[in-house]
Amino acid sequence: MKIKGFTSAAVKAAIREKDRLDLGLIYSEVPAVAAGVFTTNRVKAAPVLLDMERLLQGRAQAILVNSGNANACAGRQGMEVAVAAGALAAKQLGIAEEMVQLASTGVIGVPLDIKCFERVMPELVKGLANDGFADVARAIMTTDTVPKTSFRRIEIDGTEVSILGITKGSGMIMPDMATMLCFVLTDAQIAFPELLAIVKTGVEQSFNRITVDGDTSTNDMVLALANGAAGNQWIDEDNARGREVFEAAMVDIFKDLALKIVADGEGATKVVTIRITGARDEDGAVNAARTIANSSLVKTAFFGEDANWGRIVAALGRSDCRFDPDRVSLFFDDTQMVENGVGLGPRAEEACSTVLKKDRFTVTVDLNDGLETAEVYTCDLSLDYIRINADYRS
Repeated sequence: MKIKGFTSAAVKAAIREKDRLDLGLIYSEVPAVAAGVFTTNRVKAAPVLLDMERLLQGRAQAILVNSGNANACAGRQGMEVAVAAGALAAKQLGIAEEMVQLASTGVIGVPLDIKCFERVMPELVKGLANDGFADVARAIMTTDTVPKTSFRRIEIDGTEVSILGITKGSGMIMPDMATMLCFVLTDAQIAFPELLAIVKTGVEQSFNRITVDGDTSTNDMVLALANGAAGNQWIDEDNARGREVFEAAMVDIFKDLALKIVADGEGATKVVTIRITGARDEDGAVNAARTIANSSLVKTAFFGEDANWGRIVAALGRSDCRFDPDRVSLFFDDTQMVENGVGLGPRAEEACSTVLKKDRFTVTVDLNDGLETAEVYTCDLSLDYIRINADYRS
């Protein structure tokens, strides 16, 4: 996983634990075109607020990210620490402070000690290498059980372009975005308007279609940096074909990373696709899928491998989607459980329960009321989810 013109490194800064990587740095040798999408939570962490302001220039050269502390709900001190940490990195790198993006994840409401950054910043910058991305992926983990990356090589007008995605997320996962950080790096030459539009499209089709527990974090962000080192023909409004190829690869990476987050959901044992078909409009289809995907009763039934279709239909009924209950059909994978709003009996339920024993399956709800379709990705809700979150701060 190497990207032209990008280096990275991670160190143990003892932000929360002494013996784990918890501070990462990504650096572009030249200023990169930069675009981002941030949490919709009204309570935003200091690094989110800082990044939103800095990204107005559409350029960045470094991302400094820590785990173990969210630097959220820390008042003026939190912002001062974010600014100071960025300044430390900028000084060591020899770049302007405004070119450093900050990201944090971890416990909310605990002051972040700037001394953690001061002690290790020289070591962090000295360790920058073109093969350090795996360490960064490990450094940003909190309740994650595995690091999450996705890599693609594509050709744009005969020139090879690389794209790397790094993400973290396991709990507090709910559209729009969740406790998830995602950094996408590419050596493509692309104009800012095109990069921002592609990031927004990719996020809407991926991270905004996943849910683990229905909570939305204070720290979510997706940052994309494109440094142009590949030297491809510029992807802009005049290069429709180049944009099409690049966008397809970006969306593919976003979806891959989003599904890895769901698969690593806290305590998750199953990954479930909720598919709505036959809806009157896309917004209604998305809302219906999300409502089902967020239902604790539905998710616990998945964990119990119980084809309790009544819970699914009940969740559907309280969504904002317009439909006729007497026209609804429901399937677990290809096995039908409901037709015209009525269950098909014990044999069908037994067959559907067999589907639920798999670690990945799809619940399809056909509203038979239109042409629109939507998918949302979720997981089951297990006993381990309670244990992990009950013990999170201890």
